[in-house]
Amino acid sequence: MLADFLFTISTEIVKKMVDSHAMEGKILPSKFRKGIVMAKMAFGYIRVSGQGQVEGDGLIRQEKSIKDYAKANGISIKKIFRDEGISGTLEERPALRNLLDLKKNGHDIKTVVIERMDRLARDLMVQEAIISDLQKKGFNLISVVEGPDLLSEDPTRKLIRQFLGAIAEYDKSMVVSKLRAARERKRASGEKCEGRKNYREARPDVLKAIRRLRRKPRGAGMKRRSYAQVAVSLNEQGIRTMTGKKWTGANVAVVVHRS
Repeated sequence: MLADFLFTISTEIVKKMVDSHAMEGKILPSKFRKGIVMAKMAFGYIRVSGQGQVEGDGLIRQEKSIKDYAKANGISIKKIFRDEGISGTLEERPALRNLLDLKKNGHDIKTVVIERMDRLARDLMVQEAIISDLQKKGFNLISVVEGPDLLSEDPTRKLIRQFLGAIAEYDKSMVVSKLRAARERKRASGEKCEGRKNYREARPDVLKAIRRLRRKPRGAGMKRRSYAQVAVSLNEQGIRTMTGKKWTGANVAVVVHRS
């Protein structure tokens, strides 16, 4: 695939700039640390776009990757911000917005560690918009895969960053195009074409329970339960997701909006 070929080329370019040990999350050699201040404390940021990924191991993998990198480089991760079920083509990110709120995070931490650039965004314009926000607030961005100092305005570093962003956008577009073509072929041949069953189709009892818990109580001053509170109630009742995992507020929100 062209995307794989381009990614291979870009990876080779990055390897020439940053020692291969750094690419594996190990300590950067001294010749590459010059001009780069390795933070003592940092925030982690992880993101997955789909419900299947929320309930899969994507978040777990990203968190482990960030923590392993931090440990190898003497960085303490104060908190990991999680955007669950948020597309990489969207600029609006609740967790990322909270991370950037310096008054709210209260630790004056100005370094963010991500697993790789496509976890920040899979759209080049969105990527650069987020990076602009990070730069304006004085943050430093480190990727476990692509290395540190990603906000640098050094022409070569900026080129690599934007090149990787373009590849991520292209790869996503190709995946969407192939899935659409496959669905159209099935429809043309008269085959049933549908994605993963939602809760209305597969677990109507669970959807009914969620709607009941979300129903606004009668009476003045009574408030509707939040998604997080609904998740707690479901877990207390022993109700699990379709993959057998415990509920989170993000899971509940996705089910409500998609059903």
